[in-house]
Amino acid sequence: MSVSHVTTHILDTAAGTPAAGVAVELYARDGDAWSTIATGKTDADGRVKDLGPERLDSGDYRLHFATGAYFAGIKTDTFFPEVVLTFTVAQSEAHYHVPLLLSPFAYSTYRGN
Repeated sequence: MSVSHVTTHILDTAAGTPAAGVAVELYARDGDAWSTIATGKTDADGRVKDLGPERLDSGDYRLHFATGAYFAGIKTDTFFPEVVLTFTVAQSEAHYHVPLLLSPFAYSTYRGN
C-alpha cells in the first residue's frame, strides 16, 4: 500500500483520545490562490493516511481541519471553528507528516515523521 506524500493525525488532548471523523482538506498554492487537491476524514485513530498523491511538487501547501464540526459533534464549545496550517514541501523530502494536537481552546503542531 502506498502512502501519500502528506499525512496527518489529530489528537484531542483535552479528551486524551484520537479525534475521529474530522474533515481535512489539502490545498496547493496556485499563484495568489489556493486549489484543493485532496480531501479526507480522520479514521478511528485520528489519522488520514491517504490524503493526496504519493508525490507533490515543491511549493506551499495548506491543511484545513474542520475542528468546529468535530467539537459540535462531541457537544463541546471551542474557540477554533477551523485550523489552517501552511507549510512548504521541498522535492527532496520523502514524506511530510503534519500532526495536530487539539483542545477546545488551544492547538499545536510540528513536523512529524
